[in-house]
Amino acid sequence: MPNDMLKDVIKQLIVLHQNNIPFSLNEREAMLPLDAGQIITIPGVRRSGKSSKMKLVINELVKTGVPPQNILWMGFDDERLAGMSRQELNEILDAYRELYPDTLLKDVYMFFDEIQDIEGWELFVMRIYKSYCQHIYISGSNARLLSQEIATSLRGWALEYRTFPLSFAEYCRFRSIPTERLDEQQTVQLRLAWDDYNRYGGFPEVVLTNDNLLRDKLLQTYYNAMLFRDMVERHGISNIGVLRYFIKRIMNNVTKPTSINSIYNDIRSQGLKISKDELYKWIDYLCDSFMFIRVPRYTKSLIAEETGLKKYYFIDNGMRQNILLPHSQDHGKLLESSVLLHLCRMCGELEKVTYFMNDRECDFVLQHEEQVLQLIQVCWQMDDAETREREICGLLEARKVTLCDNLTIVTHHQEETIERDGVTINVMPAWKWMLMR
Repeated sequence: MPNDMLKDVIKQLIVLHQNNIPFSLNEREAMLPLDAGQIITIPGVRRSGKSSKMKLVINELVKTGVPPQNILWMGFDDERLAGMSRQELNEILDAYRELYPDTLLKDVYMFFDEIQDIEGWELFVMRIYKSYCQHIYISGSNARLLSQEIATSLRGWALEYRTFPLSFAEYCRFRSIPTERLDEQQTVQLRLAWDDYNRYGGFPEVVLTNDNLLRDKLLQTYYNAMLFRDMVERHGISNIGVLRYFIKRIMNNVTKPTSINSIYNDIRSQGLKISKDELYKWIDYLCDSFMFIRVPRYTKSLIAEETGLKKYYFIDNGMRQNILLPHSQDHGKLLESSVLLHLCRMCGELEKVTYFMNDRECDFVLQHEEQVLQLIQVCWQMDDAETREREICGLLEARKVTLCDNLTIVTHHQEETIERDGVTINVMPAWKWMLMR
């Protein structure tokens, strides 16, 4: 596209977004800072609300007196900007200057949505930050592109605010369900709401949709975008049939340690051609695009953590259900996936989540550096004596190794306190545990 035409498109996009200010949006739990003096990056899976978080910042800025003309928004998912080069990114600044020649760039708040597909974007952003403006927000749906460029080129000038689909508390806010000072009827409503949340997931647009058929169509559309744009197109994958099968195998194995080598042998036994190295690349790509979250085994050895089997959790229960169409026995997998996602939202960059497995298993170990903060077991129900004993013994074995006394079992509906071996185990229903501050 000639530069004059590109500049005209950019001007149209800038003015279009300015004319829509303020935006009508639901609040999120974690707000982005307004004036941090650093580049704010918002990585996360597609359709999880990254753009909305930036628009919520814009609403707050306008409330504090920032005029809409001082907002520069550029969404790079617009097809007219496809194929932009790093050199052409400067047309954004030129277009803005022509629109508002009397506004200094240092007073502008710049929002770049899904910029990561433009090669060399980080150099452009760093130049702006050093030379013109320190109010910069960047979103992207690929972890490796954002993290690598930030680490190498932005050199400590960036703060990361990873975004996930809605938490249960946000889900309740989006659907106007009260979560405080509950009477018996409202408690029942919350439990039913949690069942819906656990089944359909937390993508904001899906949560705001009451039509189940439309929900399924939205989830299928999201999945296709992740599959084709984040995997097939971005990484030049041609073996789409094997890729689909590979993703479903990982999906079906959530909550269990997954051997990529075993999946490779299974694929080869069916006469399908793929290399083992390619599958290892694919699982990295899938985690980089936030489709899956990788959970390593708890160990004090970095080498053992790196080489040991990982668990892979899918980013959204609703999408997983839509793709796999599983049966009722998946309740436990959905619950454990919801718990893992909640931990990821709460942890941030300072803590990490692992799983414990020796003679017995503990689902989640929450740790800060070498210190273990909490041990969490997930169980749909503990009515059966054998199941109850298995969950308790898994926690106690992990406790002996980690020396952590903060023990929790998250269930579907049960709540009690268990005293065993001189330690207290708190059993809590998922809906209540996820609403704890």
